[in-house]
Amino acid sequence: MTMPLIIPIFIMHRGCPHRCTFCNQEKAAGPYPEDVSETFFRRTVMAHLQSLKKKPGQVQIAFYGGNFTGMEKQDQSRLLMYAKPFLEEGSIDAVRISTRPDCIDQERLDLLKGFGVQVVEIGAQSLVDNVLRLTERGHTAGDVAAAVQLLKANGFEVGVHLMAGLPGDDPEGFACSVDRTIALQPQTVRIHPTLVFTGTPLAQDYRIGRYEPLTLDEAVLLCKSALLKFTAAGIPVIRMGLQTTPEMGKRGTVIAGPYHPAFRFLVESSILFDKATLLLETGDFQGKAVVFSVCPKEQSVFRGLKNENTRTLQGRFGLSNIRISPDPAQAAGTLHVRCGE
Repeated sequence: MTMPLIIPIFIMHRGCPHRCTFCNQEKAAGPYPEDVSETFFRRTVMAHLQSLKKKPGQVQIAFYGGNFTGMEKQDQSRLLMYAKPFLEEGSIDAVRISTRPDCIDQERLDLLKGFGVQVVEIGAQSLVDNVLRLTERGHTAGDVAAAVQLLKANGFEVGVHLMAGLPGDDPEGFACSVDRTIALQPQTVRIHPTLVFTGTPLAQDYRIGRYEPLTLDEAVLLCKSALLKFTAAGIPVIRMGLQTTPEMGKRGTVIAGPYHPAFRFLVESSILFDKATLLLETGDFQGKAVVFSVCPKEQSVFRGLKNENTRTLQGRFGLSNIRISPDPAQAAGTLHVRCGE
């Protein structure tokens, strides 16, 4: 699946009935106006479009950072009207929104369809009711299932957003959320580990010892398992880990949790490491030089951060050398190994 170029417009908590324990959009997205004016909207979209050397396969405007269908109808219409000229002139191909599952009904969907919205991303975060309760989401796993079914019945492309390491969650609970999401068959999924942002109730819980975030290794392990399951089910994971912003890089913004600017790289690198380990365990390679054939775009992923994968494999299996051979015929996510000089 080829991802479209997404031009994000953040509506900064607009339409949210309350703040979830983990949420601080101002820190996650960076400085943004409280209300998006037509001038700001057009300037933002034009800046993105003018930066393109050529138009990619698809360009979409996306409304993120709040609860789009929770806003007043006139506010939804106003923002969608801003996007309408770009749709009509063909400079963008679609509009996508992000919203809560308990703010989806037929009337709201009819409004979205009337303005050319094609993609709706549901902020599920978890499909375990106790986890949703502890994070003060205000909706249930049943609301997620009902929203996805209604969206699909109305012809929308559906994305589901999950978080690993939420309060009250554990590996079994997160695996349950993944399995239940697969059963709903959305078109796409986003996953990111829970980070503790300053100025949130979760930050207070962390400071008094009521919440313990995942370590980076734990987060990679959980998200690796999820990525493998979704891939096997044919559901693309279009983002893993939060989009890094300048604000997130400032000291004191993320006070705890498995933050890494290349989180997906770590997950995919761990998957290839496991596959290489299995290949070496099932062959006679001790003391020999080996050659791994990889998809050309995955050479650095296979090597791992600072060549950690190749260094660890060489030491663990007593290899005299590891060489990587990029093979255009090699499918992404697969490896072949052979003895070599």
